[in-house]
Amino acid sequence: MSVSALGRAGFVAASRRAALAAPVTLAVLALSEVLLRRADLGSGLAALLLLALASTLPLALVLGSKGPARNATAVAISASCVLSLVPFGMLTLGGIVAQLVCLYVLGRAGATALGGLFVLPYVVIALAGHEEPTRIAAVLVATLASAAAATGIAHHVRSTALAHSVTEQAFADTLLEHAARGERARIARELHDVVAHHISMIAVQAETARLTTPGLPAEGATRLLAIGDTARSALTEMRRLLGVLREDAHTGVQRRPQPGLGQLMELVDESRDAAGSRTRLIVSGPVGTLDPGVEVTAYRIVQEALTNARRHAPGAAVDVELRYGDADLAVRVRDNGPGRSAAHDSGHGLLGMRERAATVGGTLHTGPAPGGGFLVEARLPVAPADEGAPA
Repeated sequence: MSVSALGRAGFVAASRRAALAAPVTLAVLALSEVLLRRADLGSGLAALLLLALASTLPLALVLGSKGPARNATAVAISASCVLSLVPFGMLTLGGIVAQLVCLYVLGRAGATALGGLFVLPYVVIALAGHEEPTRIAAVLVATLASAAAATGIAHHVRSTALAHSVTEQAFADTLLEHAARGERARIARELHDVVAHHISMIAVQAETARLTTPGLPAEGATRLLAIGDTARSALTEMRRLLGVLREDAHTGVQRRPQPGLGQLMELVDESRDAAGSRTRLIVSGPVGTLDPGVEVTAYRIVQEALTNARRHAPGAAVDVELRYGDADLAVRVRDNGPGRSAAHDSGHGLLGMRERAATVGGTLHTGPAPGGGFLVEARLPVAPADEGAPA
């Protein structure tokens, strides 16, 4: 057991001993006070001794219990104190202290209405036509009881406010953490979609130039090979960085204006020039203006699919197809290469495409294409630009 655990256990044990010792001490004081004044009590001695015990010893249950048991015990203590004062005209000091402790405990626990009811009998006794010593004692107890109850209520209010403050701070920290994770996911996605795309193109162009340039000097071929190796090393390091950024990151919808389907032809031309292979863009259906989030998602999916095709199926022909429908936009990117292994499907590219499709309520499927090659197919919901934006 650790030192802190031992300290907590010792504190709990000491608190329990104090909760038992205080009522016993008050009971002894109350009994002693009654016995010292027995000459003035006459036949009421036995009853006052019982009331002295009833107004002090049950305090152990008030200090050691909660809820209905605590409240019922506090009611019994208060009734015993009132019966001691009326009709016997005597309230022991131990009984007064126990009564004040009960009111403080109830106030601190939030039972303000019950504490107010305990003060009421003393106010009634003070206003009624009792003897002067009884009225003075009632006024004194009512005043002290009100102060004890108010002190307990003040502590309850402070502790409640502190708990609310801690909860609000925890909530604010959680929101900040979620926002940071969302930003990390967005940065990871943009790094992969934009920077990795261009670095991949550098590697492909360097390799293509080295293999297709006639009469290239050996030194030039070596330099182009070094450029390709450097680009591939940069891609490897970037994948490691993306793994760190994606760790525990929460993805969110990205709706800011970015390249859309209007720039898709430029992307296809760029891919064709970089890979030196045939890349076609096929558009069918009534072309309309889409929500910016859907457009950028479709653009990034095509961009990533073309990058994967150049990486895993160099030289293969690629068809990019957009099919506009009434309910959705179908995006298909298919190459006629040898297909891809499961290892190729485990990177960040396919994961990023699925995340992007999901953020706009769409779906994405990837896998071997019928007749050979690899197919990326996404279906994104169609919404007019003035209705699809979030309110």
